[in-house]
Amino acid sequence: MTIPVSFDQNRSSAADTVVVFVYANNQLCAQAGMIDRETEGLITRYLSSQERFQGKEGQTLVLTGPLKSAFLRIVLCGLGDPETYKGDTAYEAAGGAIAVALENAGAKNVDVLAENETMALGLGVGMALRAYRFDKYKVPEDEAPLPPASVRIVTKNAETAQDAWKSRAAMIAGVYLARDLATEPPNALYPDSYAKRIKADLGPLGVKVEIFDEKKLEKLGFYAHLAVAQGAANPARLVVMRWNGAAKKAGKKPLALVGKGITFDTGGVHLKPGGEMLNIMKMDMAGSAAVVGAMKALALRKARADVVAVVGLAENRISHNSYLPGDVIRTLAGKSVEIDNTDAEGRLVLADALTYVQKTFDPAQIIDLATLTGSVLIALGHEYGGAFVNDDTMWTALDKAGTASGDKLWRLPLHETYRKSMKSSAIADLSNLGSMTPYGGTCTAAAFLELFIDEGRPWAHLDIAGSAWIKTDRPTCPKTFTGFGARLLDRFVADTIEATVSPG
Repeated sequence: MTIPVSFDQNRSSAADTVVVFVYANNQLCAQAGMIDRETEGLITRYLSSQERFQGKEGQTLVLTGPLKSAFLRIVLCGLGDPETYKGDTAYEAAGGAIAVALENAGAKNVDVLAENETMALGLGVGMALRAYRFDKYKVPEDEAPLPPASVRIVTKNAETAQDAWKSRAAMIAGVYLARDLATEPPNALYPDSYAKRIKADLGPLGVKVEIFDEKKLEKLGFYAHLAVAQGAANPARLVVMRWNGAAKKAGKKPLALVGKGITFDTGGVHLKPGGEMLNIMKMDMAGSAAVVGAMKALALRKARADVVAVVGLAENRISHNSYLPGDVIRTLAGKSVEIDNTDAEGRLVLADALTYVQKTFDPAQIIDLATLTGSVLIALGHEYGGAFVNDDTMWTALDKAGTASGDKLWRLPLHETYRKSMKSSAIADLSNLGSMTPYGGTCTAAAFLELFIDEGRPWAHLDIAGSAWIKTDRPTCPKTFTGFGARLLDRFVADTIEATVSPG
């Protein structure tokens, strides 16, 4: 469910609701002043008679339109200080606030009067992202609030805004898919069903999708991945996605995206407390969801880039066949790993996936995303994703994309101390937990993955265990799984790959 957004230069006579904007201390913007004059000073009279609404950021106020007006209601939205309220993400926050107000008011056909194209697009994105709902398994309620049937954003630059909206609509579809996948219950989304859904969703868009079953994984040597999955009745899968959108050039290497896809994580023999599993551990595949969502966005907007994506899918269950503490397993890279904790499983699946993507595609850069450690939640909360990047130029581009998209990143250290900790096993090449436990868990997990990256290859590991979900509503996301990473990856591709490609 979303809000259908379009752009026009003129207001509609069919609109039952009009939205206008107010700056701090109730300064009316030009469009609000116009509506105020049309309604013989209704807005200024109302604002002067109350103290609560003062045009602060995110404030909304719904007024009943006069009897002679063409619309039933006027929605005022606060923008705060006009000197500081600028940029896409600021307008997106306003759009989110408007979406909530319109839904609660029961608006059906809405005109939003924007000052310029930047404002119009930001408002549209914010409204669409905030309107997300996952009601697939609910019986429809007659009195449940619904988003408007249509929203027209009125701006002088309607034609160019409508054209620019195409790429934003693709991004929104990608974020929605990432949120949907993370929200699905584990009895509906398990490795095989997940793999088939990826193919069904992305195949028709031109993405080449290949699914590896457990037999092929064993033949290729994905022993770490298979060890994690061996305690589950639902067998492991690996999905390889390819989007070839760039003109072929000799020696041009693709960008590689890798996602952790643990569709449910009990912790295995190191069983998690029950409370930690409820509603949370089904989203231990949110890294893979972000990758899949990004691939949908790239395909929908026909991105001029070559991107390969790999997601390793498994359930970490407890059974008579579960892998055990003390086991030594072999990875696709040939390195052996002693299992110190069966709940440190995501890094094992990622290690094999990272090895495969390097051997098979020799990518120019790799970005992996994973809900890898609870430690990153302690460090950064739900606000930032933790970023480990071995290349400064790559970090600068990721940081810029994170700021622009709202999927913010905070760089954390890669260091020999952490790598050495992961080599602490007395009987294997590596430990899957390391000698620093319980300290520095986010850094040591990243160091484990770093040991599977070819020397000199630009790589980023994004730990999104905190940013993949939120406990309270945000302006552009209801309390749910956020889809964090899908938009970031889409923006990174646009800014760092497509920006260097000549048109045509």
